[in-house]
Amino acid sequence: MATSKGKSSNSQNSGKDRVVYSEFGTPDNSAAMERGTPDLPPNQQNLKVQASRKGRKGKTVTVISGFQSNSEMLAALLKQLKAHCGAGGTLKDNEIEVQGDHAQKIAQFLIQLGYKAKVSGGSGK
Repeated sequence: MATSKGKSSNSQNSGKDRVVYSEFGTPDNSAAMERGTPDLPPNQQNLKVQASRKGRKGKTVTVISGFQSNSEMLAALLKQLKAHCGAGGTLKDNEIEVQGDHAQKIAQFLIQLGYKAKVSGGSGK
């Protein structure tokens, strides 16, 4: 009987995160550990647009980097860029990747939206 009581009390604690030692504050400090990204207006952001093939098995993608915005705004911009280029794309590490070589078209579109965008690198071919 004593062993069954011990097992039941152990099984209740196994579902909870148990803190053995905590030097500072509460154990849930995920909000403090997040990096804050400044949400600058488009005219204060310097973007770099380049066509790249590295690590993509020869497929060309257009990478837009240098954003200083939150992920919701980047997701909305990605949707606009994909529709404008008629191509797929994704958001990785605060960079937008659009499938295909659309560097000139994307740079012009970003400038129309008020961003400071420059095409960097060659044609990618």
